[in-house]
Amino acid sequence: MNIIRNIQEIREHVPKDVKLICVTKFHPEATIMEAYKAGERNFGESRVQELIAKQPNLPDDIRWHFIGHLQTNKIKFIADFVSLIHGVDSLRVLKAINREAEKAGRMIECLLQIHIADEQTKFGLTVNELKALLEDDEFLSLKNVKIAGLMGMATFTDDREQVRGEFRFLKSLFDEIKQNYFSEEESFCELSMGMSEDYKIAIEEGSTMIRIGTAIFGEREY
Repeated sequence: MNIIRNIQEIREHVPKDVKLICVTKFHPEATIMEAYKAGERNFGESRVQELIAKQPNLPDDIRWHFIGHLQTNKIKFIADFVSLIHGVDSLRVLKAINREAEKAGRMIECLLQIHIADEQTKFGLTVNELKALLEDDEFLSLKNVKIAGLMGMATFTDDREQVRGEFRFLKSLFDEIKQNYFSEEESFCELSMGMSEDYKIAIEEGSTMIRIGTAIFGEREY
């Protein structure tokens, strides 16, 4: 597996203003360092236990993205270093992040996860739930979390037009939410959508952040 060549090939399709998150779940530290030496600094993990085992052994300038479904009792373990939490899908989780961020003396950036896939197994807020959250007084009182944008996962299907439609819907929702709730906030600017099999479509539909694992590192080492 030539990680540097894989990154170079992906970079050819990724505009300069789109962030590449290298997803390193189940990959060893030596593999991560290959991508680091190729110039990558944004890395994503989806299991807290694995992230806190790797993080102390790797360079300090890595920006760690948590991209999995985050349990509230695990937030304290990553609150002092995580750069961005991608998959926030409830006020309860946001409040827990806020509490741990306050203890750590930090502001933690988060993305709100929207359910766009035609699959019940994927997490995420509905449009109505999203708007209710953003208008909730408890949400408005949170001082140590910052909503940086939205995140979504398309249906796992060979139907490219379905995937495109789901990404297009999420981009239109992002634009609406930006205009109606965050028009004064430049920090609401990220749309995290697109993975190894669909990132080119995601970029065409307005993604600012893609999450790539297999296309860089190959199949995971379980």
